[in-house]
Amino acid sequence: MHGETILLLTFVLALVAAFAGGMAARMLKLPPIVGYLIGGLAVGPFTPGFIGDSDAMAQLAEIGVMFIMFGTGLHFSLKDLNEVKGLAVPGAAVQITLGTLAGYALGLSFGWTPEAGIVLGLAVSVASTVVLIKNLTDAGLYQTVGGRVATGWLIVEDLATIVILVVLPVVFGPQEVSGAELGIQILIALAKTVAFVALMLVVGAKVLPVLLSRIAAVAPRELFQLAVVVVALGTAMLAAVIFDLSVALGAFLAGVVVSGSKISHRVAAESIPFQDLFSIIFFASVGMMVNPMIFVENLPQLLALAALVMVGKWFINMGLGMIFSAGLHTSLTVGAGLSQIGEFSFIIGQVGMALGVLNPDQYSLILGAAVVSIALNSFVFKLEEPFERWVRKHPALARLFERHAKTFDAPDENLANHVVVIGYGRAGAAVTEVLSDLDVPVLVVERDLPTAEEAEERGVPVLVGDAANSEILSHAHLDRARNLVITTRNESSAIKVALDARAANPELPMAALAITDEGIEEMVAAGVREIIRPDLEGGIELLRYTLLDLGLRSRQIQGYVDELRSQGYEALDESARPLRKSAFEHMMASLVEADMTWVEVGAAEVFGKTLAELDLRVRTGAQAVVVCHQGEVAPIVRAGIPIAQGDALGLIGTDEEIEAAVELLGGKAH
Repeated sequence: MHGETILLLTFVLALVAAFAGGMAARMLKLPPIVGYLIGGLAVGPFTPGFIGDSDAMAQLAEIGVMFIMFGTGLHFSLKDLNEVKGLAVPGAAVQITLGTLAGYALGLSFGWTPEAGIVLGLAVSVASTVVLIKNLTDAGLYQTVGGRVATGWLIVEDLATIVILVVLPVVFGPQEVSGAELGIQILIALAKTVAFVALMLVVGAKVLPVLLSRIAAVAPRELFQLAVVVVALGTAMLAAVIFDLSVALGAFLAGVVVSGSKISHRVAAESIPFQDLFSIIFFASVGMMVNPMIFVENLPQLLALAALVMVGKWFINMGLGMIFSAGLHTSLTVGAGLSQIGEFSFIIGQVGMALGVLNPDQYSLILGAAVVSIALNSFVFKLEEPFERWVRKHPALARLFERHAKTFDAPDENLANHVVVIGYGRAGAAVTEVLSDLDVPVLVVERDLPTAEEAEERGVPVLVGDAANSEILSHAHLDRARNLVITTRNESSAIKVALDARAANPELPMAALAITDEGIEEMVAAGVREIIRPDLEGGIELLRYTLLDLGLRSRQIQGYVDELRSQGYEALDESARPLRKSAFEHMMASLVEADMTWVEVGAAEVFGKTLAELDLRVRTGAQAVVVCHQGEVAPIVRAGIPIAQGDALGLIGTDEEIEAAVELLGGKAH
């Protein structure tokens, strides 16, 4: 019975072990990948207790590779690949060459044969697309220029690996092959690749999106999910069985052609659970292949090989970033993302073993280097920002990476009474657009060069650099600024910016985004006055529209909104306005007139006074949310605006509160 259920037991226990390892890693503030690897090790053949079927798990892991590459294709368009080909193609080619030479030299220093050294070099020269995508996503870098370059770089490496896998058996096979025969074999492999790519981009791009759209229109959800699985896995197997290509390439191209359909977002959403589950299985299967005793017996060699993968490849890629003038931030992202090895390295090593070039101990060292690099790769990303700040402090060094980058005009030295906006993403661009429409001077600080160029094209003054670097902020004239708006979702960077800004101007009003309660507390301590939680505010808006559709009036909704904001911002201290009344007033300004009562101001003694001086809400209970001044309606965002003759106020309150406000203002209600 055990033999019949070994796959099921392996699958279940591997998931249990991966879950336990992932939770332990989270409690220790380590990347979950580390826990998944340790979980796989626990059920592998080299540790006491249950011995799982590592070969079966490896096949399940291949499904994970297919789903992850399918998802990568869904989010990586051909336009993106075309935009980065100038860096990705030559960069990948040179890096594979240099990495292979470095691995070859290291293999010879270990006493390996030249053939084994070549296989080692090829194995360490290519990185794992699965690991790259996951860590780019976790670091919030997947959609950045650096993320697109790194992904395109690895797609080129994947294509190169296909050629490598064709060439290895020919070169190291039992029969000698002439140069002409080798060339023919390579040409055949390239021809198959071109034929499959052409088939997918010409035929698949027309058939698959239409097919999925029609299935979505007539089939229930479970059938549509099955259709997504069939497209991803079926295309991958088509590539492998008919064209002798990797399943990863087939799944990636399937995602690329489906990305052009109108339902690509739904396809991506339906495939996410499969990606997440099988990616965990992938990492667990890697852990199952690890023999800890081999590592102990060959520790110096393992450390040297891991250093080549993580440090050596990082320096190679940073050097290429400097040579190609890719930009500092892009070079750091590529360097961090490619300082690891994974699934294709395993395949190259397995081919080397099958050809008799590598022995099991040598293959285990490649596995060990992969495990170490995968486990530590997320930490390399955490070093990206501090290293970038260090390089920015040495302008001559930074210019080596950005020789061909566009130069930007320095901010006007006389700039004053302006708003500094950190980041020109969606939130930063929206804030900047409104401020510009209101003729409020604004200065954007953006570290991503293409994004900075986009801002400048729109006529926005830009300061290029990392705002978390106090040297950059020193050029933003914070001592003369009116406000600081921090739009980055990276809480650690936002807190650093707030601390530096407070040091430069202790009285500067600051607003920022926060994701966690801990982030709110640290931002309050850093002097941020206004803090917004995007997910909470989005939920409040959904609630508001829902309650309005259910027939509730705005003043009924107000209590629910205040309660939600009170709970969501309870980490704020009293001075930071935890109930977020001003945000609610903005919201109320968009309500229909039926929810408000307009009151014309008629009492002469009221003219020239502010709402704060009148203490309207305390004295009457009515809340003024909008004002009509000289025919223009605007929301009341602060109580310090004086009331002028001819003004009308939009009030919210009960009938009794409105009557009290009419009497105080000496006007009449409409």
